[in-house]
Amino acid sequence: MSKAVLELRNVNKSFGPIDVLHDISLKVRAGEVLCLLGDNGAGKSTLIKTLAGVHKPTSGQMLMDGEPVTFERPRDAADRGIATVHQFGGTFPLMSVGRSFFVGMEPTKGIGPFKVFDRDKANAVAVRAVQEFGITRITDGDRLIGGLSGGERQSLAIARALHFGARVLILDEPTAALGVKQASHVLRVVMEARKRGIAVIFITHQVTHAMAVGDHFAVLIRGALAAEFARGEKSREEITDLMAGGEALANLGADVEAYMASHAGHPPPPQH
Repeated sequence: MSKAVLELRNVNKSFGPIDVLHDISLKVRAGEVLCLLGDNGAGKSTLIKTLAGVHKPTSGQMLMDGEPVTFERPRDAADRGIATVHQFGGTFPLMSVGRSFFVGMEPTKGIGPFKVFDRDKANAVAVRAVQEFGITRITDGDRLIGGLSGGERQSLAIARALHFGARVLILDEPTAALGVKQASHVLRVVMEARKRGIAVIFITHQVTHAMAVGDHFAVLIRGALAAEFARGEKSREEITDLMAGGEALANLGADVEAYMASHAGHPPPPQH
């Protein structure tokens, strides 16, 4: 089995007195899709930001290719090949496909102070990159992002990340709010990324989508790993029950805390 491209070992994250991530240990290998499942409030957003260099772990280790790494800022993570694609693709509706694809890294033509954005080159590269992922409807790099479907925006953002050398692709709810057809298109792009040897971390609360592409699965509940398993080891119903059970336990814990707070200083009820 190949060495993990990205690994977390016993990672904790606290904000002041509030513990958000508890002893998280995960790894993802090249050509593998790790699906991170959890409902709202499970800690997925904090984990994504920790992987992407927005937050530093309070304790524990992050490793790339077996070597410890520390990210002081998101640029450090990006320089090591970690790319994050957020729910709406991080694209700009009034920007063209070519411009959006190269934003911050625009190709230029001309000499010295007379350099200008090379629109033709940008458009040609962007269109070719997305068409390689099967996004055949995008044929014009001057087309505005606002005219693309949600699935096409996600696919464009993924193609851009891979074009600029991503080794680890973090996808934050990439199929949320998409219809069946658009979601299936994004899932095909995810499978193409896996085929190219990219390590993919697919964050979602939609079990069906996770099962369509996942090789390895982890369920996050209240900032802790509730379960970890490989493809085929659990059914859709078992995974859904895991997630629902975690929510029930969270509610029970909140009820107990509320009860204890409301009865603080009162004697316990008599036992019969």
